[in-house]
Amino acid sequence: MRNIWTISFIAILFLFISCESPNTATAPTQSIWTKEKAADWYKQQPWLTGCNYLPVTAINQLEMWQAESFDSATIDKELALAESIGFNTLRVFLHDKLWQQDSTGFIRRIDAFLEICARHHIKPMLVFFDSCWDPFPKLGKQHDPVPGLHNSGWVQSPGVTILTDSSQYGQLEQYVKGIIKAFGNDKRILCWDVWNEPDNTNDSSYGSKEPKNKVELVNQLLPQVFKWARAENPTQPLTSGLWTFWKNGWDMDSSKNLTATERIQLENSDIISFHCYNDSVTFRKQMNALLERGRPVICSEYMARGNKSTVINIMPVAKPNKVGMINWGFADGKEQTKYPWDSWEKRYTTDPPLWHHILFKRDYTPYKPEEIDFIRSMTGKNKYSSILRLGVLNRGYL
Repeated sequence: MRNIWTISFIAILFLFISCESPNTATAPTQSIWTKEKAADWYKQQPWLTGCNYLPVTAINQLEMWQAESFDSATIDKELALAESIGFNTLRVFLHDKLWQQDSTGFIRRIDAFLEICARHHIKPMLVFFDSCWDPFPKLGKQHDPVPGLHNSGWVQSPGVTILTDSSQYGQLEQYVKGIIKAFGNDKRILCWDVWNEPDNTNDSSYGSKEPKNKVELVNQLLPQVFKWARAENPTQPLTSGLWTFWKNGWDMDSSKNLTATERIQLENSDIISFHCYNDSVTFRKQMNALLERGRPVICSEYMARGNKSTVINIMPVAKPNKVGMINWGFADGKEQTKYPWDSWEKRYTTDPPLWHHILFKRDYTPYKPEEIDFIRSMTGKNKYSSILRLGVLNRGYL
């Protein structure tokens, strides 16, 4: 096991150095990877399959990672199940407030999580920032889920208080650099997603509480985040996923079809990631448009059953092109993403007739057994032939 004290010492040393000047240069800033370097890296990866992951016992990123609620037993159990169906990656969200709260402990818990991942042959994509949902994150005990509401407790990072105050950006820089200083050469990590849906203004949920100039603020900060990450020379690639480009046409080589945010994302990403919650026809158009740019492509969010975005419809389109597939949600827990996005407009008092996201029920039985069997067929994890599968059954995880 990795020496925890060594990692903790590195974190403390970094904080000591950065206290005098958060902008102190430590090394020449790494450049964006060439297409050749990105392709060489991707050749070493299997076909990437997985999910956006939060344990059933957590309502958001803060509850997943804070010391009093970090649930390694549940994580180990769920990742064993993920491995049994052939998942080899997860997309997992961090939070800047966790660094401010207890940087040494946060690093220690990330290391523990990576140990669990490695035990189950999973290499996660770690996400630094996120513009989705509640713009007022608070440390400490998180509130209980609001019944019938999709993502009732998910929080933004950074929150609106920091995003609108550039004098606090130094602590964001320390957070990004500190995490990559500790894990930038760690082979247990697949890549870094620097910002999830950066220009999302949450119009159907928290839109009235968002700053009017949110997109402008994000567009000023996003290039800096890429720069901070590269300053620590990580061996893993950087990305930030496009999520609205389908509205602007399919010609991704034409700058007139890109928003300012999308240009920043594409100009700074070593590998391309994107989100698609639409049917297979739309997915294929998006995928092909991005593949034309000559870099590895990963779909880091998909699966909205009501939109015909399902594992059975989408995975066969992606696999021949080795486009990585990461659906939203694993098991039904506090996150409540079985409820559709429209639960913010009409509250559900019972389970929706068709679950929006999520592969497994709360007891870890499949929501749709045919979907899990299909995933196993795509990943090569046959239902009964795997020794791992038998081991999972014997441990009572299914």
